[in-house]
Formats: sequence, C-alpha cells, structure tokens
Amino acid sequence: MTSSRLWPAATVKAGSGAPCATALDLPPPFRLVKLREWADAFAHAKAIAAQEGAATLVHVGRFDFAEFAVVLEPAEPLWTARRAIYIGLCALGDALAAHAPPEKPISFDWPDAIFVDGGLIGGVRLGWPSGAEEGEPPAWLVVGGMVRTVAVDGPEAGQRPLAATLEEEGFDDLGSGRLVESFARHLMAAVDAYHEKGFGVLMKRYLTRLVPEKGARRDIDENGDLLVRPAGARQAERRSLLSALATPSWLDPATRGPRI
Repeated sequence: MTSSRLWPAATVKAGSGAPCATALDLPPPFRLVKLREWADAFAHAKAIAAQEGAATLVHVGRFDFAEFAVVLEPAEPLWTARRAIYIGLCALGDALAAHAPPEKPISFDWPDAIFVDGGLIGGVRLGWPSGAEEGEPPAWLVVGGMVRTVAVDGPEAGQRPLAATLEEEGFDDLGSGRLVESFARHLMAAVDAYHEKGFGVLMKRYLTRLVPEKGARRDIDENGDLLVRPAGARQAERRSLLSALATPSWLDPATRGPRI
C-alpha cells in the first residue's frame, strides 16, 4: 500500500485555458483554477480532471462557504483508492484545528461530515470517472470540500443548533482563501504520510476524531468500509463506503451547501 501514489509529479500539467488565478498561496505542485461564486467546484474539477491532471485545485470565490476540489491520480485500484475520502477529511480537520480557538473540538461523522463543537460545518465528497473498473486505477479522483464560513440568510444560530459557521465558532479572520491554503498544505502532509507509512496512520487519525459509538470498536477495512464491533459481539457490522458516498451526508442538494 505504501507504494501507491496520489499525484505522480510527472503527470501534473501546466494548464490549458481553464479559468485561473494566483490569488492563493499554494505549495507546489498545486495549480489553482479560480471560479466565480455561482460555479460548482466539485463538478468543474471532475469535468477538467482528465485534461488538467493531478494536483489541480479548483476554488470558488464565495463569501458564505469555503468551496474547493482537488484532482488526484491514484496508482492503486479504485476499490482501495476510495479511501482518499478519509485522507481529504483528515486534511480538512487538521486545517480547521490549526486555526481553531483553544480546546475547540473538531469531529467527524462517518464517512464524510465534519463538525466543530458538535455543529455541522461542512464535509468532503469523492468523485471518479463513470464506468471506471473496480480492479484498475481510475484515471482520476476528485476530493471536494465545503465549509460554512458565515451565516448569510436563514435561521439565527439559536434556531439551528445542529449547524455551525467558522464566524460563530470563533475562527477569527479565517476566510475561504486562508482555509483552502491551509487545507492544501495539510493534504500534502497527509499524502506524504500515506506514501511513507501506509493507510494505517491516516486511519488512526480519522478514527480519533470520529464521533464515538458507545461500547463499540471501529476499524476501516481495506476497501474503506467501516467495521463496527459492539462490545461482546463476535462479528463486526459492515457499513459500505461505496453506498455512503452516493449521497453526501452533510450536503443539502437544494441549497448546494451544508445542511442546517
């Protein structure tokens, strides 16, 4: 597993006419594609992934959300490469923790949602080419993320106790751009850890932040499924990652933002 790659340096392309800007301070090998606020970062990244290649990072310039997506090119079969969802979520969790007020807890709900102090703030989703074979490396993966930065419209904070924003949680001056920059750096670190030490180290980091289930032990199987073994049980319950990824748990399809 340690030999697989997520963005071979030789495949990173210089770009070919997609909307681009250099407003963000991104580390190599990332290449920025900047879109206007009405665009969809995840959909656009999937549309250009084959052409633009690994480490292309799409950022939508919105005020209310930090919305972004990055292209990966795994060298392992699709059935294990989907574990990139956990790598992306660990990177986003680390980026938020780096800017969080002291003792502000960051937690995950399986497989794809992220919470700050118990309030849903966003999540990560994963895309791959239609028709890709399970046993072959996909031509690309896209990890998309979204975090609610401020509450612009809708209910006040007290009327949406299960939702959170960076502003309300005390993330002073952490706007969309700074969060995406931080995510890119933490994603680099997570990918390096995966290459050097294998998935196990990322799995432990993910499970540490996973909202606990009383009396149950959790593990992640080789294909990304969550294995939940209640105390005293002989067999673990298997929760399918592939099925869960079909509908992101945190995303409201009507508003195209994190659920309230």
